[in-house]
Amino acid sequence: MSEKILVPVLGESITEATVSKWLKKQGDSVIADEAIVELETDKVNLEVPASTNGVISEINAKEGDTVEVGAVLGVISDSIKAADIKETQEKEKPEPTKSVKKEPKKNKVIEPEVIKKDNVINLEIEKKSEQNQPVEEEPLILTEEVKDTSPEIKKINPVLSPAVRKMVAEKNIDVEQVTPSGKDGRILKGDLISLMGTNPKPNPRKAQYGEEERIKMSRLRQTIAKRLKEAQDNAAMLTTFNEVDMSGIMSMRKENQEDFQSRYGIKLGFMSFFVKACVVALKLYPAINAEVEGQEIVYKNYYNVSFAVGTEKGLVVPVLRNADEMSFADIEKEIKNLSEKAKNSTLTIEDLQGGTFTISNGGVYGSMLSTPILNPPQSGVLGMHNIVERPVVQDGEIKIKPIMYLALSYDHRIIDGKDSVSFLKTVKENLEDPRRLFLNI
Repeated sequence: MSEKILVPVLGESITEATVSKWLKKQGDSVIADEAIVELETDKVNLEVPASTNGVISEINAKEGDTVEVGAVLGVISDSIKAADIKETQEKEKPEPTKSVKKEPKKNKVIEPEVIKKDNVINLEIEKKSEQNQPVEEEPLILTEEVKDTSPEIKKINPVLSPAVRKMVAEKNIDVEQVTPSGKDGRILKGDLISLMGTNPKPNPRKAQYGEEERIKMSRLRQTIAKRLKEAQDNAAMLTTFNEVDMSGIMSMRKENQEDFQSRYGIKLGFMSFFVKACVVALKLYPAINAEVEGQEIVYKNYYNVSFAVGTEKGLVVPVLRNADEMSFADIEKEIKNLSEKAKNSTLTIEDLQGGTFTISNGGVYGSMLSTPILNPPQSGVLGMHNIVERPVVQDGEIKIKPIMYLALSYDHRIIDGKDSVSFLKTVKENLEDPRRLFLNI
């Protein structure tokens, strides 16, 4: 008797998938509920488990093939029982290697060991008797300075002058790659200039794949491209900017981090402040939490905040549901949970659906400023950026403050400039005085 491996129901409006990877080969033994093949859909990856114990007798879809819901991926033959499979797996386990005790060699004299440190060579010689016991003998030590001519010794602890140290820091030079030419192993400025004039190392990717390489876009990447292009084509997209002084949040995190982490088991990050500040502003300016549907505007009186997560396979945007009802700790825990699921490709369709507003944090990659693209059918997206110390005029004096630039992209069809600017100003005010988020003012 045999069981077919079928493409399962993938989720709302998803009718097909791509065979991403077979986790088992034809002829492999499987146990019920063991993952055997990975499928990639427009939104998530999912694993198809074995429905019974047995052996994979047929594989009908190759990696890269497009398959529809209900299609037969392969066949499992149940001619082998679970006990037999377990017994086979036990037999396949490698036997532990037995350690063999080696007899010590007699009359062995250990070679001198050279210890290089600060241009001083210490020679330590130990002798062992036939009984393998050390002879009580003072080690021979050379303490006089020896002129260092060996490249190996020179690279142990290179001495850098202030000018050379500055050049190394500015040009991000690896001193281990520099052969010193100065006295006592010193790296000279000319050594760095010579290194900068050498040809760069060959490109390993070019050597492996040639001048060009052509690969098929993954289903997730195709969907990302399609949705972003639709956002540009269908919405009247505009972006407004502001800046926020992060001193208040950074101070609050520093003062309360230890207590927060011990109490809730999670670190207090920046994202919870931004989610809370956006929810306050969305309640004041409901058009930014709305969407266009035909000739109607649909106002959402719930606040499902999507947040962008970069993965190896592309950008995904999981959703914090009912963010207005979540505490700071709840937000941080759910962000961590969904981020880990995104990186492990275990997000479900439900994790990605129903968002009403998006936050994108390009600052984690070092972005100073950007114009984020809408996540359809949403009408607003907030872009966070890196925090940089900048001179700011405050009370007639120039002060250095940790500043972040904020960007709000919005659909100008239903959101006026006044609302978008006011929304971003409200976010700024709540971030600069984070106590307001706790007082709900």
